[in-house]
Amino acid sequence: MVIDLHCDTILRLYEQDDKKLLSNDHHVDLNKLDKGNVLAQFFAFFINRKAIPKHVSPYNYFTKIYDFFYDILDENKEYIRVATDYDTYKKNQCNRKISAFLTIEGGDAIADSLDNLRDAYDKGIRLMTLTWNYPNAIGYPNLTESYMKSGLTNFGKSVIEEMNNLGMLIDVSHLSDQGFYDVAERSKVPFVASHSNARTIKKNPRNMTDDMIRVLANKGGILGINFFAPFLGDSSKSRVEDIVKHIQHIKKIGGIEVLALGSDFDGIECELEIDNISKIELLRDALKKQGFSENELDLIMYKNTERILKTL
Repeated sequence: MVIDLHCDTILRLYEQDDKKLLSNDHHVDLNKLDKGNVLAQFFAFFINRKAIPKHVSPYNYFTKIYDFFYDILDENKEYIRVATDYDTYKKNQCNRKISAFLTIEGGDAIADSLDNLRDAYDKGIRLMTLTWNYPNAIGYPNLTESYMKSGLTNFGKSVIEEMNNLGMLIDVSHLSDQGFYDVAERSKVPFVASHSNARTIKKNPRNMTDDMIRVLANKGGILGINFFAPFLGDSSKSRVEDIVKHIQHIKKIGGIEVLALGSDFDGIECELEIDNISKIELLRDALKKQGFSENELDLIMYKNTERILKTL
């Protein structure tokens, strides 16, 4: 069984005006999710403000994509249902439905409005990645040294408080190093890095330092392993052996309970050994060969994320 914390399939479908969620040529569709024994998939509404028409507000752009994807989910309700917390997730599981958790990637979507954040919550959004690759009203991405040292804005600090109050997961993937520590200091509940890896294994600012991994673990959070080759190693191909190296290191630094999956499927463009969600068992088999127990495998694949769902 599997829970994946991050995919960009919504963007792929929206860009192509394609409503084929049941079966398509992307990394994620319903048939692949079923074959991969996926209990829940986190679907991200990706907001790239430079791609938004100038006459459209970021929040209106989000709602347009939201309406597009919600229609797709409604057309496929025989197979998949939105989940907003642990109880609805378990209800879907009992009814043999895949759970779709809805997320926002890029706090640009809410602009500088807590009302927009609350409205997104009312629409079923249960996780928000605070930044993408540009500074926004909340904080800074981890792209340049100056950004890495810049923390949350005053508005960003109020967003953390409000997300805690609402019961929305704070996602620090893409966020600056200092922003990470600001979240760790201010969040009263566990937070997540939905699709990041270990910087010690692959020096990339999108990955987390050992100290960040420890802090995340001590706060009860989880880190979803990203399958993008440049975040894994020096190969142009995303290889299972490199994913395993990151998992082994993160387990050593933060313990088994900090590990989860955050594939970044349909948001990554590289050759993949695990080339879609249906083949996720390849990773489980590789980890088993490296001595991971069945309980440890279950924790990585879905149980650690289930624990986080109980905070919603």
